Amino acid sequence: MKRQGIATAILFLAAPAVVATAQNAAQSQDESAWHERLDSVVVRTTAHTPVTHSEIHQQALRGALPSGSMPQTLQLLPSVVSYNEGGTGLGNSAMTIRGVKGSQINVTLNGVTLNDAESQEVFWVNIPALTAILSDVQVQRGLGTSANGSGAFGASINMGTKLFPDRNGGRISYSSGSFGTQLLSLSAETALSRSGLYGSVAYSRTTTNGYIRNGHVRSQSAFVLLGWLRGRNSLRATWLLGSQHSGITWDGIDPAIVKTDRTYNPSGEYYDDFGNVHYYPRSEDVYRQNHFQLSYSRSLSRSLTWATTADYTRGDGYDEYYKTGRKFKDFGYPAAEMTGLDGETYKKSDMIYRKRMDNDLYALNSDIRLRTPKLDLTGGISAARYLGGHWGEMLWAKVLGYDYDYAALNEADAWYRNSGRKTDLSAFARGEWRPRPWLTAFADLQYRQVRYSIVGADDKASSVPMDYHKTWPFFNPRGGVTATFGAHRLYGSVALGHREPGRSDIKENIKGEMIPIRPESMVDFELGYAYSSQSLSASVTAYAMEYTDMLLETGKLSSSGYAIKENVARGWRRGLEFVAAWQALPRLRLDGNLTLSVNQIRDYTAFVEDWENGGYREENYGQTTMLLSPGCVAMGRVQWETATGGPVLSLDGKWVGKQFLDNTGSDERSIPGYFVANLSLQQTLRFEHYSLEAGLYVNNLLNRLYCGSGWTYRAWQGGAEPWYTETGLYPQAPRNWMLRLALVF
Repeated sequence: MKRQGIATAILFLAAPAVVATAQNAAQSQDESAWHERLDSVVVRTTAHTPVTHSEIHQQALRGALPSGSMPQTLQLLPSVVSYNEGGTGLGNSAMTIRGVKGSQINVTLNGVTLNDAESQEVFWVNIPALTAILSDVQVQRGLGTSANGSGAFGASINMGTKLFPDRNGGRISYSSGSFGTQLLSLSAETALSRSGLYGSVAYSRTTTNGYIRNGHVRSQSAFVLLGWLRGRNSLRATWLLGSQHSGITWDGIDPAIVKTDRTYNPSGEYYDDFGNVHYYPRSEDVYRQNHFQLSYSRSLSRSLTWATTADYTRGDGYDEYYKTGRKFKDFGYPAAEMTGLDGETYKKSDMIYRKRMDNDLYALNSDIRLRTPKLDLTGGISAARYLGGHWGEMLWAKVLGYDYDYAALNEADAWYRNSGRKTDLSAFARGEWRPRPWLTAFADLQYRQVRYSIVGADDKASSVPMDYHKTWPFFNPRGGVTATFGAHRLYGSVALGHREPGRSDIKENIKGEMIPIRPESMVDFELGYAYSSQSLSASVTAYAMEYTDMLLETGKLSSSGYAIKENVARGWRRGLEFVAAWQALPRLRLDGNLTLSVNQIRDYTAFVEDWENGGYREENYGQTTMLLSPGCVAMGRVQWETATGGPVLSLDGKWVGKQFLDNTGSDERSIPGYFVANLSLQQTLRFEHYSLEAGLYVNNLLNRLYCGSGWTYRAWQGGAEPWYTETGLYPQAPRNWMLRLALVF
C-alpha cells in the first residue's frame, strides 16, 4: 500500500510535465493571461467562495505601524485581538481570532505553512518585518478552505509575496520612536526582463529597549527572490531569513505589582549575598530561522495550471535563564546533594542554564487548477517531514563555581535530551460550480494523516521515559453555496475540521500529570450577507463553531512559553460579525466592525493540583465562559485626506471586552475590557523619478493603562490560606509615538 501511495504521488507530480511536453509550444496566447495565472501559489478565496474573510493589500501593509508585528498589523480586522508581551509591538506577539488561539490558526506563506509542527504556533518574533515583503494577506475566519498541510481550526492567515516586480526600483525606510525603537529597511527590485528574469532583495534591522524591563529586541531579516517567467512557465527561488535576540517576557507581571510598577519583569531576577536585587543581563530568547522555497508553475492551457513548491526550513536557538534555588536532582547532576566551594553540601543552588532546540522541516506541495467560465477545480497533495531536537545545557551553579566541569555534564546529556518526528500527508480537492451566473456551489474535501513520535528524556530529569508514537487520520469536508444578485451577496457553508494535540500537551500526558488527551473536532456553520456599492459596503455574518473534545488551556504557561491544554467534551463559539465601510465624502472614509459572541463550555470540570494530598481536585462549574474569549470586540476608523494629494489623517479605536484568564468564569481571575485609540498622519510627495513618504504614528492616544492578556494558575495547599494563586499579566505601553521616513525610487 505504501508503494502504491508513493507511485500515485509521483504520477500526480509528473503527469502535468508530461502533458506540458505534449503541448504545442508555439500556441499563440495573450502572455498577460499566463502571467495572471502564474502569479501566485497562495491559497485564496474569491467573492464567490462561501468563506468569511478579510484582506489587506500591499499599500495598507506598507503604511501600517512600522514597529508592529503581524498580529498588530491585523488588529483592526473583525474579531482580531492582539497583544505584545513587551508592550510595544516588537518581540513576542500573539493574537486571537474569534477567541481562537495561535496554535489553531493556520498560517501560510506562498502556500507553505509557517506553524511549528510540534507546538502548532507561529512565533512572529522569529520572522520580523514581514510587511516589507508581502503583496497581500487574507484572513479567513472559521474553518476556511483547505490549505496545504494542516487544516485551519478556527482561522487561517494566508500571506503571499509578489511574483514579479512591475518596475526597477527600490525603497529605503527609517523609523524611530519611543523606548529607543529604531527600524531600518532597504529593498530593491528588477522588473521582468526580455529574457524573463526578475528579482528582488530586502533587508531590515530592528532594535528596541521595549516598554517593560528586559523587553529588548535586536532582530534582522533578509529576503531574496530570483525568478524566471517565460511564456507559460514560472520558476522562482526564495530565501527568507529571520534572526532575533529578545528578552524573556512571557512570565508576565503579578497584578499587585502592575499597580505600582507596570514595567517590572521578574525574568532573571536574583539577590546577592547582601540582599541587593540584580537582573541577569542575558535572560534571552535567541532564535535564527532560514526558509528556502523553490516554486514552479506551468500553464498547461488557458484553463489549466500546475504549481509545485518545495520548501526547506532550518531553525535553531535557545532560551537562557537565571533561576534561584533550583534542585540539583532536577538537572541531572551526579547526586541530589553536591559539595560546594565552601565544603558544605547543598541540595539547591542558583543556576544559569539554556534550553536549546533545533529543527528541520522538509515540505512539498503540488496542485492542479482548472478554471472555466462555470467551473473552478483545484486538487492538491502535500507532504511534510519535521525533525526537532530539544536538550538542556547547564552553564553555571552558584555553589559549584565556574571551575566545575559543566561541559562533561552537557556532553553526557545528563539533564535532558529528546526529539520529535512528525510526518504530515494530505490531499484535497476543491471545486466551485456556477450553474447560473448568480449561483455558486462550493465543495472542499481534505484527507490528512499525521504521525508523531517523541523519544528521549524530558526536562527535570523525569523518571518516566518518553516513547510516544501515534498516527491520526482526519477527514475534513466543507461545502456551501453563494448567491449574488447585483450588489447583494448571500452565502452559507458548513465544514468539519480536526486538530491533533501539540507537543507540550502530549508530554504532560506521558508523564501522567494530566488526564489523557485526544484530538479535537469542530463543525463550523457560517451564514453571511454582504452589500457592496461604489460608496458603501456592509456585511453581517452569523457563525456557530461547535467543538467536541476541545483542547483548552488551564491558564498556566510552561517554562518555554507554551500553554497547557485539556479536553472538554462540548464547547461552542457562536456570534455575529458586522463589517461596514462608507466613502462618506470624496476625501472622508469611515470603517467599522463589531463582533458579539458567546464562547461557552457546556460542562466544565477543572482539575486543580492538590499539593496537600497529591493528585488533583475536581471542581465542576457547569456551563461557563472560555478563557481569553471576549464577548464583544469592536473597531471604528476615520480617514480624512486633508486635500487632494495632501496628508491623510487616520484615527482608529479598538474595544475589547472583559477576558477571563481561566475557564472558571471568575471575575477575580479576569482582565477588564479596554479601549485603545491610535492616530496616524501620512504624506507622500511625488517627484519625477522618486517619491518621499513620511508618517507620524501616535499609539494609545488616550494613554490607557491596560493589560492585553495574561495567565493564571491555582493549586490547593490547605492550611490557613488554602489556595495558592499565581497570575501573570501583560501590560501594554502607554501613549507612545513613531516617525517613519521613506525614499522610494
